[in-house]
Amino acid sequence: ARIMKTRRRICVVTGSRAEYGLLFWILKEIVASPKLDLYLVVTGMHLSPEFGLTYRAIEKDGFSIHKKVEMLLSSDTSIGVTKSMALGLSSFGELYDELKPDIVLMLGDRFELLAAASAALVTTMPIAHIHGGENTEGAFDDAIRHSITKMSHLHFTASETYRKRVIQLGENPDRVYNVGAPGIENIRRRPTVGRTEVEKRIGIKLCDPSLMITWHPPTLSPGESAMQFTCVLEALEKTKATLIFTLANADTEGRVINDMIRGFVAEHPERAVYHASLGQELYLSTLRYVSGVVGNSSSGLIEAPSIPVGTVNIGDRQKGRMRAASVLDCDVDAETILNAIAELLDPQFRSQLLNTVNPHGDGNVAKTVVSILETVKLDGLTKKQFFDLH
Repeated sequence: ARIMKTRRRICVVTGSRAEYGLLFWILKEIVASPKLDLYLVVTGMHLSPEFGLTYRAIEKDGFSIHKKVEMLLSSDTSIGVTKSMALGLSSFGELYDELKPDIVLMLGDRFELLAAASAALVTTMPIAHIHGGENTEGAFDDAIRHSITKMSHLHFTASETYRKRVIQLGENPDRVYNVGAPGIENIRRRPTVGRTEVEKRIGIKLCDPSLMITWHPPTLSPGESAMQFTCVLEALEKTKATLIFTLANADTEGRVINDMIRGFVAEHPERAVYHASLGQELYLSTLRYVSGVVGNSSSGLIEAPSIPVGTVNIGDRQKGRMRAASVLDCDVDAETILNAIAELLDPQFRSQLLNTVNPHGDGNVAKTVVSILETVKLDGLTKKQFFDLH
């Protein structure tokens, strides 16, 4: 007699430290669910020594990794990234064929996920996507995110505005859920470590002012990464702040940024450090003790306002994303950046941070997502009609 499969297989794909951190509580809830089985697949930067072999942190958190999909070439040229995607596409095709998951869950907009989603589409696996409907006009991630939305069958958005945009892309409103941003749940639920422990682990004393710096290549401005980051470093040179750099992602031109960070830190060892990956606990703990966040990372717009800590958001990479009043936008120009940092550190600006309202929800995401994964009807899920707005 055939044994009926009772638990749903949820295949979660993660390719970077940032998006794993956001998936953490959802993974915990899937493991705890009597109706779901977690099949965790790690790929991309997690498996790269250059980016800190972050799959070890996943194992340390107590999760079993079902499969490691090697796809990241040691190259940050556009050809290198394209070939990495090709490797990912063929590997994920084989993986889904072998695993036959009920739902593939992914978060965000990185090129590794475009490969994973494309393979799922062709092997007719239902995709559930987190963080769709957002806008980041300065990076090709924007087009990747919307592409994954069109390949997906369930959508978990970070706000009502983003939910409406996913529907505007032709997705059925019944399958688009506004659950809020998972990063805020991290702030609510992750235990943090104290100041002394933070200083010990990051390797520098957090004097006032101190700044967290994260800069990723604006991928829609090829050849400009180094030039733009030079302006950032020129501005930071003129501050007296203690600086904690996190290295750039495995994006096109990411290596040149990381070389510049290492060079700057070597010249300023008394007030600057860098880390390939702080991990969620240490990253969020450090945010509680710094005077502000500087750069072009989404965490300055999504997580930082809930700490609350102010952000100087530079350039176009996050253009179009919703932001709290704690975010100061500025152009890529050394003097403009320096002025924005001065405003960030102004006592009056800092005194208003406690009133920050984060537009990305209240951080009650994981249970909502998992209850939908447990109960959604799977029959006919992969057949979609384009939903027209009237």
